[in-house]
Amino acid sequence: MRFAMNHITAPKVGLEDFFAMSRRLGATEVEIRNDLPNVVGDWPAADVKAAAEKAGVSIISINALYPFNVWSGDLPAKAEAMADYASACGAKALVMCPLNDGTKVSFDDLVAALIAMKSILQDRGLTGLVEPLGFPISSLRTKAEAIRAIQAAGGEDVYKLVHDTFHHHLAGETEFFAEWTGLVHISGVVDPEVSVAAMLDPHRVLVDAHDRLENIAQIKTLLAKGYDGPFSFEPFAPEVHDLDDSEAAVRTSMDFIRAGL
Repeated sequence: MRFAMNHITAPKVGLEDFFAMSRRLGATEVEIRNDLPNVVGDWPAADVKAAAEKAGVSIISINALYPFNVWSGDLPAKAEAMADYASACGAKALVMCPLNDGTKVSFDDLVAALIAMKSILQDRGLTGLVEPLGFPISSLRTKAEAIRAIQAAGGEDVYKLVHDTFHHHLAGETEFFAEWTGLVHISGVVDPEVSVAAMLDPHRVLVDAHDRLENIAQIKTLLAKGYDGPFSFEPFAPEVHDLDDSEAAVRTSMDFIRAGL
């Protein structure tokens, strides 16, 4: 397997230092964000591209276009601007997340959004990485539904899935769809008290021996089914973000995962 690094793993580390840290960890693929930290809002795309080239890393994706499945208001303009930025900074893809506030979004609206987004991505040579969110309030919880929508939109050449080990577990999904997967996000939950239905982003830590999400089993299954893309660390827990030595912590998690495989 090959590891990648999402900037939310160490959001307090500056962009250039984050790229250098990733490289030292042997992760030459990285993800930048437009939230935590807001690299897209704070850095000119050309400077991001230059920093990545200097560090010897490639940018897998920008996280994230949200809510991609509600194609109204300012979302079309936001999508075009993010796609322009991705193209200019050298990113290969945009992560696309669905509405996650308890509001239902119809299957037809999901398909319409994928159709509308398709030309924006194609014109810039980008992949759309659709990431179902497993939360009970999510408007798109499963990869199976995402695939149905991609097929209905005729987007098989444009879209891939993000298999997020946290969201896969929360959704209770048992199929893996390795052939559809373009990126895997990995994080663990170790809190023994929280129920699966109550798990939220702040519970997401680095994967270790106390992980409740069966990351090792998920990774083994994806590899066995032919997935050969990157596994990108994406912990959201404040205690991970506040670590004094993020690099050492990530290396420990990498070693644990490798030993488990």
